[in-house]
Amino acid sequence: MNLSFFTDGGGMHAWAIATAAMVAAGCGLVGTLLVVRRMSLLGDAISHAMLPGIVIAVLAGGRPGGLLVLLGAVAAALLTVWLTQVLRTEGGLAEDAGAGVAFTTLFALGVVMVTAVASRIDLDPACVLHGVLELVPFDTVPVLGFEVPRAFLTAAVVFVGLSLAVIITWKMQVFTAFDAEAARAAGVPVAAVTTGLLVATALATVAGFEAVGAILVVAMLVVPAATAELLTRRLHRITILAILLGVAAAGIGYLVAWWCNTSAAGMIAVVLGCEYLLAVFFAPDDGLVSRVFTRGWFHWRVACEDRLAACWRREEMAAQGNPLVVANRPNLGERLADRWLAITGRLNHGPRGWTLTRRGREQADMVVRSHRLWETWLGRHADLPLDHLHPPAEWIEHHLGADVRRRIEAEVGTRASDPHGRSIPPEP
Repeated sequence: MNLSFFTDGGGMHAWAIATAAMVAAGCGLVGTLLVVRRMSLLGDAISHAMLPGIVIAVLAGGRPGGLLVLLGAVAAALLTVWLTQVLRTEGGLAEDAGAGVAFTTLFALGVVMVTAVASRIDLDPACVLHGVLELVPFDTVPVLGFEVPRAFLTAAVVFVGLSLAVIITWKMQVFTAFDAEAARAAGVPVAAVTTGLLVATALATVAGFEAVGAILVVAMLVVPAATAELLTRRLHRITILAILLGVAAAGIGYLVAWWCNTSAAGMIAVVLGCEYLLAVFFAPDDGLVSRVFTRGWFHWRVACEDRLAACWRREEMAAQGNPLVVANRPNLGERLADRWLAITGRLNHGPRGWTLTRRGREQADMVVRSHRLWETWLGRHADLPLDHLHPPAEWIEHHLGADVRRRIEAEVGTRASDPHGRSIPPEP
């Protein structure tokens, strides 16, 4: 693929990609706030329920992307929110059930209206559902002597307006998103902030209506933000990353759709889904691969620390003149742990078996110290017999840090031995 792909035909492909990217940016911006407020279903409802408002506006003389259609979509969105609240307060329905009833009814009404008056208005029922991104560059308006696709201009204006609104209301949006009750108590107009977010959702949705349709725009609203939420924790970073993921999916999806000769809007949604799946598997903190690796590394660390502690106790018994207890034959995992500890300089193998090096003894001291301090704490605060203190201490010894050990020691007092009379190694 060369540069002519983007420049041929007056830059048709470039304009289509730019339009999809602008729509994705606006949806990612608004979608982030919907996702963090757990209002994704309401965004889905708005994107579907605005259809009758668009049809009525077109019947009244508006055109897709025009001001009248924007107003019709916003009116339908607010009607959806109002119906949802009425069904919740008067009908006793849960909010998600009420939203489901409201948006499916309004969307079905819009489909019926489009089908009934299709010959009188410039709305194709199929395009209503999945858009016509490939044809967007053919509907242009002059801007400073250049022919610019109407859909791109609408999406750009909406994105700029939404960006300014988000910047101005950012603190209120964040406060409301994470603690609405505290925000209300602090004097933040929570209802107005929520209404503004829903209006913004309607604007972002109608900006993408002509390009990707009423159904697939939901993917742009929800999936980039959900993906970004897996990759980072700070809200402003989630917002920026959601926009970038949406823009990347718009470009990649369009190029793959052109190569496969299929729907561009549908392929963009597929790419968004692939981005989410990649994040599910490879996110640095919450990804499946990361969790498996972290869990595996933890079990390996526990196995190594258990071997060090066992060696420490054998040496303790030998120093006290007690006969060495013949240990069970180590299993494969324990043998691997012994070899690794030897490679990393924490164990030595001699005629009498494994012995601790200086480095290994320091680590073993901390494990045994954690174990016996916790047994001492349990002996004071838990009504457990002595032979029941070992199992919980066996688990917690791998989690206690130096600060927690010092706090436990400060509470139980400086003691030289645990409840069993065994010495507690000192903190270095």
